[in-house]
Amino acid sequence: MNNIDRKNRLGDEPFNFRVTKDHTVFVDYYGRLVKTLKGTEAEKFLKRINAAENTTEQQLIMAKITGNFKRGNEQ
Repeated sequence: MNNIDRKNRLGDEPFNFRVTKDHTVFVDYYGRLVKTLKGTEAEKFLKRINAAENTTEQQLIMAKITGNFKRGNEQ
C-alpha cells in the first residue's frame, strides 16, 4: 500500500460515500459529488468497500472508482 500512496494523500480521507434507500451510491471528494453508482455497479462497489481491511484501502477503492484521480489532476 505504501507504494501506491507515496504522498499520503489518502491518509487525509478525502473520499466519502453515501447510500440511499434505493441503493444508489454517491461518492464525494472533499464534500463534492464526483461519481454516482446505481444497480450492479453500486452492488459491486459496496461489496468491495465492506471487504476492505482498513480505511486507506477504502479510500483507494473510491479513488479508483472515480477515474481520473490516478493522473494527479485532483488538485
